[in-house]
Amino acid sequence: MGLYAKYILPKVINSTCSTKPIIKQREKVLPLCSGVVLEVGAGSGINFSLYNPDKVSMVYALEPDPEMLKQARTQAQKVELSFSFLEAGAEQIPLEDNMIDTVLLTFTLCSIPKPDLAIKEMRRVLKNSGKLIFCEHGIAPDKKVQQKQNILNLFWPYLCGGCNLNRDIPKLIEENGFKFENVETMYLPGTAHWVGFRVQPNKIEFWQDMPFRLHDRLEYKKIDNKWISKKLFP
Repeated sequence: MGLYAKYILPKVINSTCSTKPIIKQREKVLPLCSGVVLEVGAGSGINFSLYNPDKVSMVYALEPDPEMLKQARTQAQKVELSFSFLEAGAEQIPLEDNMIDTVLLTFTLCSIPKPDLAIKEMRRVLKNSGKLIFCEHGIAPDKKVQQKQNILNLFWPYLCGGCNLNRDIPKLIEENGFKFENVETMYLPGTAHWVGFRVQPNKIEFWQDMPFRLHDRLEYKKIDNKWISKKLFP
């Protein structure tokens, strides 16, 4: 690990991910977490103080960077919540199948080296009744902004810890076992359009393959900032 990656990059990431517009988006999704939570890409623990301890029983904080994990452990001491820290990448989550109630992603899928494999791993550890909560940034809908993103992405990942500006986040998630019908998107206020296009779902459908094509299907729909679940027919 070079000096930049060890000493400078963690501070850059922490500062960038703690801006007011981004914290505002985090505040929208963290209250939706419940039960046993797996936070993928916990970083320095920016989200920790935003969990509702009345709804969340414990948090598995998954983070591959040891320097970021040190900061996260310090941050966790300020919160009245149980944490377990996992120094690992999302492509191989060191947890058993069907044990997590909520998987949380906040501005994380942009930097995971193998996002397809990581999303499959998230499905594996989620309970059949579990939910995936995410707030991400990705490819913009406007062609001119896309062009800027594609050009900047030639060097952006090398400067920003593997962050990609031009990933199609909804497509990635749907292609790897999740289904949602409504996705809330926006350009973040006070943030350059080429880096601040936010993606957040309003409705998600989970599929669990079962024998004889009798799939187990659960639908989560956000109503008044609360996720309401119902079981669907095969």
